[in-house]
Amino acid sequence: MDPGEEKQMENVKTGLVLEGGGMRGIYTAGVLDVFMEEGLYFDGVIGVSAGAIHGASFVARQRGRNIRYYKKYCRDKRFMSLHSLLTTGDIVGEEFCYHTLPDTLDPFDHDTFEASDTKFYAVCTNVATGKAEYLRIRDMRSEVDIMRASASMPYVTKIVNWRGKKYLDGGCADSIPLEASEKLGYTVNVVVRTRDPEYRKKEKPAKEGKKDLAGIVYRSWPRFAQTLRNRPRAYNRTVEELHRRAAAGDIFLIEPSEKLTIGRVEHDPEKLQAVYDIGVRDAKAKLQELKEWLAART
Repeated sequence: MDPGEEKQMENVKTGLVLEGGGMRGIYTAGVLDVFMEEGLYFDGVIGVSAGAIHGASFVARQRGRNIRYYKKYCRDKRFMSLHSLLTTGDIVGEEFCYHTLPDTLDPFDHDTFEASDTKFYAVCTNVATGKAEYLRIRDMRSEVDIMRASASMPYVTKIVNWRGKKYLDGGCADSIPLEASEKLGYTVNVVVRTRDPEYRKKEKPAKEGKKDLAGIVYRSWPRFAQTLRNRPRAYNRTVEELHRRAAAGDIFLIEPSEKLTIGRVEHDPEKLQAVYDIGVRDAKAKLQELKEWLAART
C-alpha cells in the first residue's frame, strides 16, 4: 500500500444503519449485543424509531439492557399499550418510557453515551415538509425528545415539538437511512434490517376523489400525508437497492433469517426473547464474514 492509499484508509469512517419496526426491533438488540460482546463498534450510528432506541444503548455500551427491560415491562400498561393510547393519546407512554424507565427503573448510562467517540443520529420526519431530518443527539437527558419524535408512530402518537418544528416517526420518510449515513461521511456501512429478505410493503393505488386515512388524519399536513402514501413504494425501492449493493459488496447487510412473528406491539416476553435470539444467532452466523469485510475496507 502506498502512502496515499494508507492515508485514504485512515480517513475511512464506519457507519451502522438501524431500521425501526416497533417491538420487532428487539431483533436489532440481539444483533447489537453480539457486536458489544465482540467489541465491535462504529464511528457513527444512525437509527430510525426502534433502531434509534436500541442504537442508543449500543453507544452507551449497555449489553443486555434492552431485552431485559422489554421483557420486564412489555405487559405494563404504561409501556406500550392501548390503555396508554386511550388515556394519553400516545401508544407509548411518554413519561414512563422516556423518563421513569431510563432515569430510575433501568438507568441509561449517560456518562458512557456522552463520552463515546461514536456519533449518534436519530431520524425524524418533519411533519410540515414531509421530509426526513437526521438529528444528532449528544445529551440524552436534554435531547430525549428527539428520540421520542423518531419513535412516534403515525396515527397512534401525538406530534412531537422540538425547537420550533413538528416531528413524527423517522420511518415515514426514510426507513433505512443508508444514503443519509453516506452523506454524513460514513463510507463503510453495516445495515441491520428488521424484516426478512422477501418482505415488501403493499403498494395501494390511490383512488381518485376519495379521501384516504392519511389525508383525513393529517389534513393540516398535506406533505406529510403524501409521504405516508409514498412510503410503500419508497421502502420497496430502498430494499431493492440494499440487496443490490450488498451483493456487490458495497455494504454489509444483516436481515432476519426467518420471518419475525411479532408486530409493532407485543406483550409476550417469550416471543420477544425468541426474536431477540434470532438476532443473536444471525449476528453470530455472520460475524466472521463481517469482520473480514470490515478489515478489507478499513
